[in-house]
Amino acid sequence: MTITANWSYPTAIKFGAGRIKELADHCKVVGMKKPLLVTDRGLSTMPITQGALDILAAAGLGRAMFAEVDPNPNDKNLEAGVKAFKDGGHDGVVAFGGGSGLDLGKAIAFMAGQTRPVWDFEDVGDWWTRANSDGIAPIIAVPTTAGTGSEVGRASVITNSETHTKKVIFHPKFLPSVTICDPELTVGMPKVITAGTGMDAFAHCLEAYCSPFYHPMSQGIALEGMRLVKEFLPRAYKDGTDIEARAHMMSAAAMGAVAFQKGLGAIHSLSHPVGAIYNTHHGMTNAVVMPPVLTFNRPAIEAKIVSAAAYLGIAGGFDGFFDYVLHLREELGVPDKLSALGVGTDRIDEMSEMAIVDPTAGGNPVELTLDAAKRLFAECI
Repeated sequence: MTITANWSYPTAIKFGAGRIKELADHCKVVGMKKPLLVTDRGLSTMPITQGALDILAAAGLGRAMFAEVDPNPNDKNLEAGVKAFKDGGHDGVVAFGGGSGLDLGKAIAFMAGQTRPVWDFEDVGDWWTRANSDGIAPIIAVPTTAGTGSEVGRASVITNSETHTKKVIFHPKFLPSVTICDPELTVGMPKVITAGTGMDAFAHCLEAYCSPFYHPMSQGIALEGMRLVKEFLPRAYKDGTDIEARAHMMSAAAMGAVAFQKGLGAIHSLSHPVGAIYNTHHGMTNAVVMPPVLTFNRPAIEAKIVSAAAYLGIAGGFDGFFDYVLHLREELGVPDKLSALGVGTDRIDEMSEMAIVDPTAGGNPVELTLDAAKRLFAECI
């Protein structure tokens, strides 16, 4: 079954196998004459990346790449990227890769035209209005994983290298002008990355669905996103060349990111400090902390989860859904505890302090107090 579509919600999305070949055309449409392709070190030498550079070069758009991107991108990566953008005389960014490459690529396009430090644009109140909108370069996003959904997001997560805290930098113009979702680019993903990114998409949908805020559109998108993960993540994990499964997981990833406009919660509040301090894979960290957070939130979300379980074809209400999550984690090789990811108990107090002030904490259905965060970390580790 071949899936191809053009969507304009939440931005222009060119969806379908092989559509990376349209990259240069879309660059030209948004006014790029000399784009900078931003990706991570691991992807920089891979055939899919070199192929994208070939497409740009063949169209007379140059062959420029910046790949000094850490798994959890930070302000130093950003500074180096902005310098490369300015030194090269670039006029747009092709953000290419997983969450790290996409987030940093978007942030480079944004910061290239700003005079204030990046932390002045944290997702707090109306801080985004401080930015010079005219200075933001156009962005085309090309995801190569199916997890973060950063390709349809209005923000980037950047780690402060001094405080080791993750900050959400927001501006409406972070939203790429065009997103190319080509499932063929995800075929080479290792199993562990397929699992981690897929569970990230599931966590986004689950937390958005459970968030107490009012956003019915996001609620519906989150529910269907969970269904796609349930049906197609095990298939993509078992057979990485299953293009239909890869395509549906790309949709689920984008849906998760659109849905979490409604809010996220303690899965992310716990995961962010762990990732910032221990440099763990974000999606895999989400997957490990998911069951304890579900139990913690149960008093506030049981009715919602019962409805979700019915829609997903899971018997047994909340307990059935909880057991499904445990089974899915086992099927995907997700470790049971954070200790398997190298996380120790010596920094629980520090991580708990970070968790309760994380921007996602306010969206948790049950108040995440300091004591609760400490208990959750102890259970998760």
